[in-house]
Amino acid sequence: MKILSVDDSAIIRKIICGCVDVLGYDFLEAENGQQALDILSDQYQDVQLILLDWNMPVMDGYETLTKLKADDRFKEIPVMMVTTESEKTNIIAAMKAGAKHYVVKPFSQEDLTSRIVECMGLAV
Repeated sequence: MKILSVDDSAIIRKIICGCVDVLGYDFLEAENGQQALDILSDQYQDVQLILLDWNMPVMDGYETLTKLKADDRFKEIPVMMVTTESEKTNIIAAMKAGAKHYVVKPFSQEDLTSRIVECMGLAV
């Protein structure tokens, strides 16, 4: 099973990859929302979770989230926003649009790993 990280920062994707490795999942990555949709078109059946940044070029996280939730192929995949965007109105908008969790950067690897476990319904 796979976890997709969508973030324009290679450093953040590398940190997230470390968390995903610890959990024993395969890691997919995209630099923006359009690239994520392209990857999902081929691999959505194996993707268990999408970690999504808000502020990205080409297609931002909110637009990506709304497209994911409008597509029958992708709408059941849980999405966790992982972003510096901390405006309360944006957090509420993302949750209303279908995000399951919202993590504000910076974060510790331990915190993110536990949020991933929680988001996937694996918490004990």
